[in-house]
Amino acid sequence: MPQTLTAATVVITTEMHEKAAQLALDSYRPLWTGASGEQSTGEAVARHLDATITLLDKDGWTRTWNWPTETDNTLPATDDETSVRDMVRTLLDYVRDEDSATARGPQRTALTALGHIGGTEHGDPDTRDIAHDVLNVLVQALTDNTTARFAAWSERQTRTHADITELLTAGSRFARTYGPGAPASEPTAS
Repeated sequence: MPQTLTAATVVITTEMHEKAAQLALDSYRPLWTGASGEQSTGEAVARHLDATITLLDKDGWTRTWNWPTETDNTLPATDDETSVRDMVRTLLDYVRDEDSATARGPQRTALTALGHIGGTEHGDPDTRDIAHDVLNVLVQALTDNTTARFAAWSERQTRTHADITELLTAGSRFARTYGPGAPASEPTAS
């Protein structure tokens, strides 16, 4: 689904990355250890974030889910006079319509895209959770607010696809720079 991309309003700086690294060091738990109890490399987390960008570019990004308040495509009520053949035909038509609506654009929020990648060859539940934590730390550094969270930040009305891509890219860079397995010349956040 083609999207109009606007310039990102988010500006990622080296200072922001350094501030995020300090926030990660000060965290109450190790940033790079997932719920499995095992540590993930910065490269594995970066690959997860890169694949998330690719998925959002392919499927489209939506800020939040818009649950329909009124459905136009509802199944008609049946009565005792409706034949089984007519009911099956109506049901099949309904399924086809719903399927074609999904094919037109399965847009995803940033969080659902992160979750989807957690079940592919590009990531697992640990890299998903760590990537989310990395994004939280970056948003905290960006906003200068330690209670800020990526989920709420990503759903702000002013947020754009370009903003989301910029932050995911910053997360990928952060993971490669500060995560386990980063070049020895670079500092590593625990």
